[in-house]
Amino acid sequence: MQLGEKRVLVFGAAKSGISATRLLQKQGAFVILYDGNKKLKLEDFEKEFDIKHNFDLILGDLSDDQISTIDLLVLSPGVAIDNPVVERIRANNIPIWGEVELAYRLSKGKIIGITGTNGKTTTTAMVGEIMKTYFSQVYVVGNIGYPYTDIALETSDNSVIVAELSSFQLETIHEFKPMVSAILNITPDHLDRHHTMENYISMKENIAKNQTLSEVCVLNYEDDILRKMADRLPTNILFFSSARELKNGMYLDGDDIIYSQNGAKQTVCNINELRILGKHSYENVMAAVGIAITMGVPMDLIKKAVTSFQAVEHRIEYVETINGVTYYNDSKGTNTDASIKAIQAMNSPTILIGGGYDKNSEFDEWIEAFEGKVKCLILLGQTREKIAKAAREYGYDNIIMVDGLKEAVKISAQKAEDGDAVLLSPACASWDMFDNYEQRGKLFKEYVREML
Repeated sequence: MQLGEKRVLVFGAAKSGISATRLLQKQGAFVILYDGNKKLKLEDFEKEFDIKHNFDLILGDLSDDQISTIDLLVLSPGVAIDNPVVERIRANNIPIWGEVELAYRLSKGKIIGITGTNGKTTTTAMVGEIMKTYFSQVYVVGNIGYPYTDIALETSDNSVIVAELSSFQLETIHEFKPMVSAILNITPDHLDRHHTMENYISMKENIAKNQTLSEVCVLNYEDDILRKMADRLPTNILFFSSARELKNGMYLDGDDIIYSQNGAKQTVCNINELRILGKHSYENVMAAVGIAITMGVPMDLIKKAVTSFQAVEHRIEYVETINGVTYYNDSKGTNTDASIKAIQAMNSPTILIGGGYDKNSEFDEWIEAFEGKVKCLILLGQTREKIAKAAREYGYDNIIMVDGLKEAVKISAQKAEDGDAVLLSPACASWDMFDNYEQRGKLFKEYVREML
């Protein structure tokens, strides 16, 4: 679709919607920015893009007459595809793209797409660092915080784009096709949005749906869902495993990460050379190595990059050691599987701060992971009663309820002894008390450092 002079409705006035509007205006489209928040004002956007030419702002309700004028809908990731307004637009046979699809249509270069329930931010950041050792023009975009639409027009045939893609972003792709894709793992998440596990799996699978045998999809062999998915994907498969030797792929052999090709083995690195903790981190490294090898990066550069890589902010991030107690920020642990991995990475008695927005999650497996690790559970947020009830059913009752994060940090410090760890890993989203997990993590670090 040629976008010049088309009327495009951008649904969602947050970061991705603003970026999409800027890109569309540069293409000569007439942009209608729509948001259900009636408190927004036209003046709120005057520093973001041209609000005087080829632009309109609609807040609240969207009439049938207004819908009838639209040539294309660009949907922000935060807006569900079954939103009633979206359903009305779809009923008018209007094409619906996500911001990733929009950026893809207007960009150039080689694309790496990374998704998974957990680990995708770390893996995306790591792949970005590896790519920068070998390619001159690398962009790291997507769910990691930098809209793909921001850089689409800057790209060239020599560009490498590393994109972290959420299930929300993958709902609305059509032609998007990465040179290398990766699905790190799939465990229940966002079921409040996708409704069923089958739908959630389908969204993740979308990352590879347009690939062919000319491209590669990197998958976790130890994930039952992904091992089955491999049989139906239309692309070449490269597996990684933390539990068994592979003839072709990456695997963990004792403390060594090995790359095997037709049985010929090459040691990538030893896990003791890495600066990130836990088996899940080694899986992220293996996925990144597989992507990098597929992209033609020499092994010596891959090793240098992965062994110098440090944990991304909010993912088992070391904060401070105070009075012999070590504090870790895992605010990005927004589901039980991510938080389990953080708990497993702790190597000392741990006071765990959990709870938050309820995504219809169950907490049984999370609580089972406490054994031998968690000495005290401090709960806050919308899910605190639900989690406490589940914990007591498993015989775990060393639980303290708090009303806010600052109180949680204060009580953690009181309960912790020399040699203990305090871990913020909520196993829940942040939206009940915070704008996002980043704000939650930054406040945690602020409250910890106030004790210095």
